Amino acid sequence: MDSATTPAVGNKLFLHNMRALWRADPDLAMRIDAVDDDERIPLEPTRSGTWTARVAMPDGASAYLHSRYDPEAEAEQFAASVPIEDKYCFVVMGFGLGYHIRALARRIRGDGFILCSEPSLPLLSTALTCVDLSELIETKRLVILTDDNKTRLHELLRPFNAMIMLGAQFVRHAASARLAEPAHAVINKAITEFVTFTRMTLVTLVSNSRITCQNIAMNLVNYVSTPPIDLLCQRFVGNPAVIVSAGPSLARNIDRLAALKGRAVLCAVQTAIKPLMQRGIVPDFVTSLDFHEMSRKFFDDVGDLSGVHLVAEPKATWHVVDDYPGPISLLDNGWARMLVGDELGGRDGLTAGATVAHLAFYLAAYLGCDPIIFVGQDLAFTGHVFYVPGVEVHHAWRSELNRFQSIEQKEWERIVRNRPILRRVAGSLGGELYTDELLFTYLEQFEKDIASIPQRVINATEGGAMIRETEAMTLDEAATRFCADPIDPDRFAYRETTKWRDPSKLEATGLQLARRIEELHGVIELCEELLPLFDELEKLTDDPARFNRRIVRVDELRAKVHQDTSAYLMVNAFTQLAELRRYSADRRISGLDTDEAERAKQQILRDREFITAVRDGAVDLEPILTEALDRVKCATDST
Repeated sequence: MDSATTPAVGNKLFLHNMRALWRADPDLAMRIDAVDDDERIPLEPTRSGTWTARVAMPDGASAYLHSRYDPEAEAEQFAASVPIEDKYCFVVMGFGLGYHIRALARRIRGDGFILCSEPSLPLLSTALTCVDLSELIETKRLVILTDDNKTRLHELLRPFNAMIMLGAQFVRHAASARLAEPAHAVINKAITEFVTFTRMTLVTLVSNSRITCQNIAMNLVNYVSTPPIDLLCQRFVGNPAVIVSAGPSLARNIDRLAALKGRAVLCAVQTAIKPLMQRGIVPDFVTSLDFHEMSRKFFDDVGDLSGVHLVAEPKATWHVVDDYPGPISLLDNGWARMLVGDELGGRDGLTAGATVAHLAFYLAAYLGCDPIIFVGQDLAFTGHVFYVPGVEVHHAWRSELNRFQSIEQKEWERIVRNRPILRRVAGSLGGELYTDELLFTYLEQFEKDIASIPQRVINATEGGAMIRETEAMTLDEAATRFCADPIDPDRFAYRETTKWRDPSKLEATGLQLARRIEELHGVIELCEELLPLFDELEKLTDDPARFNRRIVRVDELRAKVHQDTSAYLMVNAFTQLAELRRYSADRRISGLDTDEAERAKQQILRDREFITAVRDGAVDLEPILTEALDRVKCATDST
């Protein structure tokens, strides 16, 4: 771009924007910095004194990215057309020269943010010479995606999960989007998939928070008395692992797994344990994390599990953990440490898994296994069925089967019940398969996780959805290439030398739980004193003097609730919905364009609803911790 078409402030403004970008997104800043000046888009002056650009479109025609007369006025019209009510994330297709980005940012209420897709680095470099976006970039109210790299996408957007779930608005800047329509479509598809993933993850977290905390409390006896997974760290470096999941394609290869015993570390999910054991295939590890009591049926009447190491998240139902006859390790859990303290509760953990298959994958990576081989990991409805034959749900259906109702029909009925959330995905063997939003979320998680580890990952499922970042091959080929040598038996010797039940920490655990129960009582008392004060304040919003005098006591009590951090966090984890509602209310209030009295009323309503939820959560949590304490005392007395 020659000097005749360079804005007078171009270089200075570019450096100003780039300083902000280096702080907010160094990877993108480095790539934009590598764009030569002569690669930038030629600019033309407009009548208003700003700049526009004429570009060649893919169809050969030329078009202006912005008005030749007044790009800023045009941008204001664009921004005015975007619905902003109850939205906190604005996904803009096309960066252009940035005028519409800045105009839209002015309209966004509160701490909403803009996520912009723009695959052209030269265009981004040019835009940063035209419009001052430094404050938006530095405060991370503007995030720019240039491709669909999932690792980077998740890293950039993870801090915005809650806002994305509260409301995302997709917007298209027509002129700049037309420049690279296919590339924008790929990036927006990745963003849409992330939104689905985020929504499903947060909904699951909120809806299961209470049963999750209950299971953790009930599992404290085993949490403190069984050894952690620390003794497994990198124990199987250089050995392959096979993750055995219960997808329908497992039927194709299940009998081949017997030959891999002792030549690969077999990590099975709990739903696959029964079909494996029925064939005499004893895995080395089994994973569990499901919160529902029915999970215990996966382990009923399966045979001798004394040689199968159960690795479970503490949120798994205690009915499984209590009755498991073999070696057990429970993973690190922040809420468990809140209850008993870091000295009693600290240990190694793994990434929180969405499913038992994710947990098995994280375990294999923790063991140091390389490569990691997937079997039965369909993540889609291969053959229009959910599971491999022989899983527990098939036994539950037996009373309903007859000549008019087969297993296959029951499986298909289960799939079509989810018709509103079905979608098609690319199959690993070609073509397309049906999956649903939940399985698609699991696929999204796997692709992100696989991209983040150094180990080689093989998809030997021979069916199901295509999993990006994996190498597809048959199980026979994977076995021949990676599982030829036997594993040194000494690597399994820890099972004979480890003490799997140690009651020495039980008494101290009981003392810690008793303290937590007392702290809960304190939280309830504070909330009970606060709630009538909110009623008073609501009547005083038109009397600032009296309002300000009374709010002093409210602020003192509010501070006490938050000062007792352990109790507050403990209850907050138990009542995730309350925290989400408060977060949503904060976003809504921050965007209000109203007088101070009305704002004060909205804040009072928010605080009253939240403190009510905290009190109710503490009241509901108290009997759970009391029962957990009774379990600890019973276990202590029996030693």
